Amino acid sequence: MQILRLDDAAGQARLAAILERQATVAAPDIAQTVADIIRLVRDTGDQGLFALTEKFDGVSLSPQNARVEPALLRKLAEQASDEARAALRAAANNIRRFHELQREYTRVLEQPDGVRLTHRVQPLDAVGLYIPGGQAAYPSTVLMTAIPAQVAGVPRLVAVTPPKTFLTQPVLAAALVEADVTEVYTVSGAQAIAALAYGTESIPRVAKIVGPGNRYVAEAKRQVYGAADVDAIAGPSEVVVLADDTADPVLVAADLLAQAEHDELAAAICVTTSETLAGAVAEQLAYQAATLSRRDVAEASLDRFGAIFLVSSLAEAIRLVNRIAPEHVEVMTDEPERLAEEITFAGAIFIGPASAEAVGDYFAGPSHVLPTGGAARFFSPLGVYDFVRRTNVIRYTMGRLVKTADLIACLAEAEGLDGHARSVRLRIERHSGPLAPTTNPLSESKQNLLAVEGPLETR
Repeated sequence: MQILRLDDAAGQARLAAILERQATVAAPDIAQTVADIIRLVRDTGDQGLFALTEKFDGVSLSPQNARVEPALLRKLAEQASDEARAALRAAANNIRRFHELQREYTRVLEQPDGVRLTHRVQPLDAVGLYIPGGQAAYPSTVLMTAIPAQVAGVPRLVAVTPPKTFLTQPVLAAALVEADVTEVYTVSGAQAIAALAYGTESIPRVAKIVGPGNRYVAEAKRQVYGAADVDAIAGPSEVVVLADDTADPVLVAADLLAQAEHDELAAAICVTTSETLAGAVAEQLAYQAATLSRRDVAEASLDRFGAIFLVSSLAEAIRLVNRIAPEHVEVMTDEPERLAEEITFAGAIFIGPASAEAVGDYFAGPSHVLPTGGAARFFSPLGVYDFVRRTNVIRYTMGRLVKTADLIACLAEAEGLDGHARSVRLRIERHSGPLAPTTNPLSESKQNLLAVEGPLETR
């Protein structure tokens, strides 16, 4: 992999290519293909969904077999090894414990004159979990999406996953059983996203769709947004390893390859102040890649979007990391805790040599569904908060309305909405006759408002 100085032309060109890769806008041909798929499923329901499944997956479905029977789900799960099932159970416990910390609660602001303002938190009624397949099975995605939704209280979870992956990888069924997800459909791709968003005869629609997928799945999520909510428009995976001369080049290279083996479009980047470390990491990458089962994928990823950037200082390194705003950042430096505090844009941060990204991918507890492509500047990791609705509830009293009607009407009239103002004034008139104007309504009402503010209560 290339060793590049950030301040020269080659370094700037490679950085530009990495940042350009982050764009999540689909190519026109993909966008049109996805639009046609969505239209077919939306307009014809099961007929279109099953035809597309036979075309793309080579599997014939019907209303009788689209949903996986619970008995088959359990039978497949039992074929997974005891070790895999134990690992899934331990990971599920960690994930649940972490996400319990994210619970949100309804809060009520009670005030002495009877005004009550409520921030009501309720779970979504149905969530679709997209579990990718194809080249590999991803049982960890089952746990990382289902468990936060369950902690939020979502009553209906619907999993969709490629049929061949599901039938040939029993560990996927084991994860579904461990997560207590029993509504499972063997459909995939953009057609599965369309089915979840709009519903078919066999698959009732959901309120939100979460989980990673390929470019077609990502584009489908973009296009159905509005019919259903989505977690994010995910792109290829990425890691930045921030390292100084105290880092172990063997571990740095191993973690870069762990990311590169995902996808030829994945980005694996090392940012370092040490020229010696940079050279050692490059040697280790060549050595370790030779033994990977997905060597071709990893090497293609490193060739296209990999880099070892040499920077003049750790301060410059931090600026570069925040500019990339990557999905994963590993900090392998002399003072990793301090530097981690300065990283403001990242999906997840891994501190110190023991914190391999794989720990977060599978086991630590936080969800591995993270913002990609620079979206960490404004998106957060998937969490319990993604599976709730928030509603504001206002109960006013006539006493408070009498005191504040002039202020409300003043603001409405300032916007040219005299109907809004009238709706308030009519209430006062019907309650106690015409409202007498006050000489200084703003001052008086502000004092009244301050006087009735009460403590925030959690219920």
